[in-house]
Amino acid sequence: MLVENSFPADTRVRNEAATLVENGFRVTVIALRGRDEKPREVVDGVLVYRVPRLSLFKKLPESAPSLAGAFLNRLRVVVGYVSEYVYFTGACAALSLYIAIKDGVDVVHAHNPPDTLVFVGAVHKLSGRKFVYDHHDLSPELYRSRYRTANGLITRILQLFETMSVKLADVVIATNDSYRNIDIQRSGADAAKVFVVRNGPNLSRVRLVEPDPALRGRSRTILGYVGAMNPQDGVDYLLRALSHLVHELGRKDFYCVVIGDGDSREELSAETARLGLSDHVRFTGFIPDEEMVRLLSSADICLDPNPSSPLNDVSTWIKVMEYMALGKPVVSFDLKETRISAADAAVYVPPNDEAAFARAIAGLMDDPARRAAMGAAGRARVNSDLSWHVTSRNLVTAYSRLFAHARQPSAGPAPVA
Repeated sequence: MLVENSFPADTRVRNEAATLVENGFRVTVIALRGRDEKPREVVDGVLVYRVPRLSLFKKLPESAPSLAGAFLNRLRVVVGYVSEYVYFTGACAALSLYIAIKDGVDVVHAHNPPDTLVFVGAVHKLSGRKFVYDHHDLSPELYRSRYRTANGLITRILQLFETMSVKLADVVIATNDSYRNIDIQRSGADAAKVFVVRNGPNLSRVRLVEPDPALRGRSRTILGYVGAMNPQDGVDYLLRALSHLVHELGRKDFYCVVIGDGDSREELSAETARLGLSDHVRFTGFIPDEEMVRLLSSADICLDPNPSSPLNDVSTWIKVMEYMALGKPVVSFDLKETRISAADAAVYVPPNDEAAFARAIAGLMDDPARRAAMGAAGRARVNSDLSWHVTSRNLVTAYSRLFAHARQPSAGPAPVA
């Protein structure tokens, strides 16, 4: 498995790797190395190789006073992404060939982005190995949403790499039906090889625990958010909604814990102070799973502020199902895939309407009976349809297709560090 992210911090990759190990596969992951992480270790039966991170420029959207400044900003973004993607793709190519020679490889499973990992898959397909393309993000839509731009040369290049990945793959794994339809209609995938493996919470990890007394003591109502903090993720919308809740609706009887990290975290922390929310909002940064679950178990209401955008309108968010697994009611903008996932567990407000988001929070703050009913509906839906135990079945089916007409892969001994 190839993933330009941390492992095991990437929940989806960790769940998929664990499921394949449980089904007799020997799994090796090539990932990025975070602070204090070992370059090579075994994590729950998965052998992990980690490569150092490379980051030349901050890749945040920035305003510029002139056309020349805007051009330089965009040039830094492009150079930053190209350098990182070329570096990581090259590292994956070299390491995966080493692993293939040393241990043997049957399948190369690439988690996008970047879609340049298709070149690693192509090298291995020349040797008769299988290639799986795990479609986490729509790269053209991600670029458009992050930088609030229209289609252009960059999005066309990203689309080309996406189509190449879909065409080369023996199996394509999509996170929801919207992505599956895009792979079929936009990239010309054979429908029979595209499998939907939804993001679902692992209930052995995400389970209700005793609330955190210190957090519960901060206010009458505790709000919770967990997830990434990048320009496209909507935490800025959340902060403006909370500002409206305080300054327009006069509600100060809440405290919001914001869990996670990302490129925009420093900017968001500064925005919190500017909006006068420092007494109401706490940023935890990246924290271990156990602490994350304890803090969310303490929440009365959980929040999904992803705004409407080309990416968000068709994407599925694992945090929503994690909220539901913990029996928490959700406030969300009304996006197609979010409504499909959450159903009756969420209050939906018009996309990108921060004042409506604030009013929805206030309404739930004053209605504990409705919160309890929504939470129960969400937990029941996760247990029956959306937990990883259920959604992972399609991953096993996809891998069964890979080897339907070939020898079964050897499970082999567990990897040894």
